[in-house]
Amino acid sequence: MISAYEKIAVIGAGTMGNGIAHVFAQAGYSVHLIDVSPESLTKALATIGGNIDRQIKKEVLTSADKDRILGAIHTHTTLAEGVEGCALVIEAATENVELKLKIFKELDTLCGRDTILATNTSSISISLIGSVTQRSSQVIGMHFMNPVPVMKLVEIIRGYNTSDTVLQAIVALTQDLGKTPEMSEDYPGFVANRILMPMINEAIWTLHEGVATREAIDSVMRLGMAHPMGPLQLADFIGLDVCLAILRVLHDGFGNPKYAPCPLLVNMVTAGHLGKKSNKGFYSYM
Repeated sequence: MISAYEKIAVIGAGTMGNGIAHVFAQAGYSVHLIDVSPESLTKALATIGGNIDRQIKKEVLTSADKDRILGAIHTHTTLAEGVEGCALVIEAATENVELKLKIFKELDTLCGRDTILATNTSSISISLIGSVTQRSSQVIGMHFMNPVPVMKLVEIIRGYNTSDTVLQAIVALTQDLGKTPEMSEDYPGFVANRILMPMINEAIWTLHEGVATREAIDSVMRLGMAHPMGPLQLADFIGLDVCLAILRVLHDGFGNPKYAPCPLLVNMVTAGHLGKKSNKGFYSYM
């Protein structure tokens, strides 16, 4: 069991990484946030501070809590420095297979033999990631949902070699964070994105084929299906490049044409229209 006040490392200071760092620090863990970009680390701390301010306004936290949480987060620009002495390392880098495999190969040489290595991947095989290490029994998926401080679900994915001990430790840890763990077997897209991404892709096809406008598609799903956000707007917030990457994992993994990404999505990503992160996707965010 990984207990509070132990050292946890989070790799990647983007939206998911800073959210994961936030919830661990709030739960009492010593968090070491790692990113090659000092600017990204500075931005991450500012984002966490802003999110805590919103929690203070809602009277969920106090100003003293803010000082404690931010004081528990330590930043690093190198893996070797950041992961030293950590009981758990969570990788939250870009959804790119080659990058993740490179990171896990390096982590395997840097981390203590008992360190658990987790990935926040939303679609890539845990078994594949584990295979590039000498500790595949200690590699597991922890797929947090965005925004991490708000969303209760953590999808736990067991690789083919992940041990019962590691699975039980991560389930208990997730509950200690105040989150709800749900298990998935290690198949492309797991549960969340195997269901979500085909829906988003079908919404893009519906737009591409001129069936309805973007506003109408999103309105139908919000008002008719009680979704809090329409699928096209949601795709913008996830990142169209991320949606495309996940659909390609599904398509490659299952070999089923129903997962093939819509050409409109491919063209938008190629043109650099990635959604909110680039200020332009299905909607404009200027």
